[in-house]
Amino acid sequence: MLEKKIKVLVVDDSAVVRKVFKEELSRDKEIEVIGTAPDPYVARDKIVKLKPDVVTLDIEMPRMDGLTFLKKLMRHYPLPVIIVSSLTKKGGKLAMDALSLGAIEVISKPSSAYSVGEMSVQLIDKIKAVAGIDVQRRKKTELDEAGPTKPMPRALAKTTNKIIAIGASTGGTEALKVVLTGMPPNAPGLAVVQHMPANFTTSFAQRLNELSAITVKEAADGDSLVNGVALIAPGNYHMLLKRSGARYYVQVKTGPLVHHQRPAVDVLFHSVATYAGGNAVGVILTGMGSDGALGLLKMKEAGARTVAQDEKTCVVFGMPKEAIKLGGVDKVVPLENIAGTALDFAIQQG
Repeated sequence: MLEKKIKVLVVDDSAVVRKVFKEELSRDKEIEVIGTAPDPYVARDKIVKLKPDVVTLDIEMPRMDGLTFLKKLMRHYPLPVIIVSSLTKKGGKLAMDALSLGAIEVISKPSSAYSVGEMSVQLIDKIKAVAGIDVQRRKKTELDEAGPTKPMPRALAKTTNKIIAIGASTGGTEALKVVLTGMPPNAPGLAVVQHMPANFTTSFAQRLNELSAITVKEAADGDSLVNGVALIAPGNYHMLLKRSGARYYVQVKTGPLVHHQRPAVDVLFHSVATYAGGNAVGVILTGMGSDGALGLLKMKEAGARTVAQDEKTCVVFGMPKEAIKLGGVDKVVPLENIAGTALDFAIQQG
């Protein structure tokens, strides 16, 4: 727990959103909303004067859009930024652009699909997770440790019916880009849960598909999980692995939040332990909290091989740390070695 309160600046052109965010965040004793701003120009002055620890930033604003402001902020005054965007296709694409520019997290604005209560719980968790992150060091680490990864040629003839299950949260969008672009076209089928709101996962999957040698798509209920394909759990839906004979497929369903999340990594990992057992490889990447830790242990106990991202290359070491603590991890490696380690594990189980 931090000794001092986390100082937060809320940047949004909607007076209603600013008011709701200030009220909800102020309920937490570890957070202090030190100010709000209706546009980037006001925000710039308040950041210099008030020195917040975390900024929540809307993307679509008057005078200067959020992406332009974020680019300037990361160049001149880098600090943890959480993007707050609308539940629209356009909002999802812009959020992906923001994450590429240096934002650490993304959350959806309250709407009929996302209650204020759920939003506030998740936003508070995210603020606590990103507070204190050295954004400059993080970007340097990403460049030095996990630069552009080319698909690795590997003898994967023995990986028929193998599954790689991956879970990630805070910082996971960039980490997954490194992992999935490191997969060759004939990689085992991948099932991926990244904590992300509804609609945003569509743009996320499309972006990864453009960059990867494998096919990356947002999962639909009943989709087969086959070699060379990565299925991303849709935002606001859990994704489970199922099996019919030799065919693996996914079930996409609603249900209660698990670890304050939907989709939840634990939901996927438990199903993989049940239906794939020793035919699976489990991967846990950067993220806050403990989602996935118990599920990864269950996978290992069912015969799967497991790997976790190391602390140095994690934005937040929470999820891997908890999985290691439970004894669910076979190997801990830097981000740039995750893809190769997962493939090696799949081959060894052939």
